[in-house]
Amino acid sequence: MKYLFVLDTETCIGCGACAVACMDQNDIDLGNGDKPYRQCFAVEQNASPSTRITYLSMACMHCAQAPCIEGCPVGCLWKDEETGFTLYDNTNCIGCHSCAMACPFSAPCFNDNGKMTKCTGCVERVERGMLPACVKVCPYGALQLVPEEEYSGASRAKKARLLTFAALNK
Repeated sequence: MKYLFVLDTETCIGCGACAVACMDQNDIDLGNGDKPYRQCFAVEQNASPSTRITYLSMACMHCAQAPCIEGCPVGCLWKDEETGFTLYDNTNCIGCHSCAMACPFSAPCFNDNGKMTKCTGCVERVERGMLPACVKVCPYGALQLVPEEEYSGASRAKKARLLTFAALNK
């Protein structure tokens, strides 16, 4: 079953619990210069007369047509047939940063040995019937992992308030 990460921008409060859970799940140490896979941003809208802040929880978009896959000259990245996630094996990574240059969302990161790493959608957890760490800890349920067909069947009104990461790049 293919999945989509969906963010309800009306519900997200920008608490950052998703980013912290991701760092914990992936042993990311900001003190060592690691770049987090998931980050939260505040976006100001309608600057005048009334200002509204919308929060975005952003990570790898697991694009339907992932440009990072095309950009990698040694084939480290691929689409998982079961989940639809963009996965990697950096064994052959040459640290050229081509995947990062191809990604419009700056998702690929590079560890201290120069090899690419990125969000895998917690594929190991999902394959065992668990939620990704970021989704599990969201206190208001703003970040969700939904089957692709469930999102496709959602009402137009519901889709209007949801940011669907995979839909951004179809």
